[in-house]
Amino acid sequence: MSTVVRGVGTSAFGKQSHRGAPALLRDAVTEALDDAGTPTTGIDAVFAGTVFDGPGTIQRCLQTLGIVGVPVVTVENACASGTTAFHEAVEAVRLGRYENVLAVGVETMTHTFSSSIVPEDTDREGRSGMAMPSIYGMAAARYAAEFGTTPEQLAAVAVKNFGNGVHNPRAARRRGVSVEEVLASRMIADPLTVLQCCGMSDAAAAAVVGPARNAPDDVTVRATALRSGGLWDHRSTKVWGWDVVHDTAAAAFETAGVGASDVDVFEVHDAFTIGEVVTTEALGLAPLGEGGRLAAAGVTTLSGRSPVNPSGGLLSRGHPLGATGLAQVAEIVWQLRGLTGARQVDGARLGVVETMGGGAAGIDGNGCVVAVLEGAA
Repeated sequence: MSTVVRGVGTSAFGKQSHRGAPALLRDAVTEALDDAGTPTTGIDAVFAGTVFDGPGTIQRCLQTLGIVGVPVVTVENACASGTTAFHEAVEAVRLGRYENVLAVGVETMTHTFSSSIVPEDTDREGRSGMAMPSIYGMAAARYAAEFGTTPEQLAAVAVKNFGNGVHNPRAARRRGVSVEEVLASRMIADPLTVLQCCGMSDAAAAAVVGPARNAPDDVTVRATALRSGGLWDHRSTKVWGWDVVHDTAAAAFETAGVGASDVDVFEVHDAFTIGEVVTTEALGLAPLGEGGRLAAAGVTTLSGRSPVNPSGGLLSRGHPLGATGLAQVAEIVWQLRGLTGARQVDGARLGVVETMGGGAAGIDGNGCVVAVLEGAA
C-alpha cells in the first residue's frame, strides 16, 4: 500500500526548562493534525520516540490532547528514536494495520541533564568516561590522520549549517559563524570545538501518516529502512557509524529505486561536524575519505549539487534526541512543498532523511533510519 505523510509539525527548539513535555508535544501534534486535516478522534494508533523522558511520558502528553483509547507504542533507539517511530508508523500503514497513524517524538534534555549526556557506565567506553563527543573526536582525529581532513573542512560544515539555521525560526542557534570563529571556540574533544557540537535542547515533533489520497500537499514515502549496527571492534576497517549508515541507505535506495545522485535535498545526523562528513560519504555523496571537502567546496550548500541540512541541522536547530528524527522529516516535507523561504532548495522533489543513534559499546551504532520522500508531481 502506498503511504504518504499527510501533515507535520514541531515545537520551537532550544533550552525550554519552563515548558514540559506535554506543552511541547501539544505544539507539534496540533500543528501536524491541522496540517493533515485530521481530528484528534481520527488517529488510529501512535508510535512515539523518546529516550530520557520517563515511563508513560507519551500517554501523559497525548491525554492533554484527547488522544486516548488507541494503541500507543513508545520506542527508544538513541538519537534515531523519532525516525524509528516514523518507520514503524509507515510500516503499520503499508501493511494495512491502521489508516491514520501519528508518529511523535519528544525530549526535554534540560530537565534531565545539567550540561551534557552522562556516559553509560555499563559500557566500557562509559566506564572510562568517554561521552559521545569523545567518540566523534576520535573519528575526526582518525580522518585527519588517514585522509588529510583539515580543521577548516570540519569547520566549514558548522559554517554552512549555522548559516542555514539563521533562516529557520524554530532553530535554537540562529546566528552565522565564520571558520575562524568555529576553530577559535572552546575545545570539547580534540579536534572538535564547541561550535562543532550540537547543543542541549528541548522540543517535540510529529507527523501524520496514512494511505495515499488525492491531496496535493501529501508527500509520498518511497522507502524507509531501519537497521541496528553490526559488531564493531579493532577489526573494523571504517570509523564508527559508517557501515550502518551505508547499509541502511543502500536498503532504502534499493526499495525506492533511486541513488544518492537522484536526491535533491538531505537532512542528516550532524550532532558533530565529523558526523556529517562520515554520513555524506556513507550515503554516497563522496568516496571514502573525501567527505571533508564537500561543505568547503560548496557541494552541500543550499545552491550546491547536493544540499545537506537546509534546516541548520542538529548543530543549529538542536538535538532533543526523541524529537530530532521527526524534525528532519518535517523539514524535508516542507522542502518538498516549497515552504521554507530563504532556506528553500530550488526545485526539490526528492528528499532523504538519515538519523543514526549510537552509544552501545561493541556495535556500530544502536540503530539507523533512512527515509526517501517524494513531493507531488
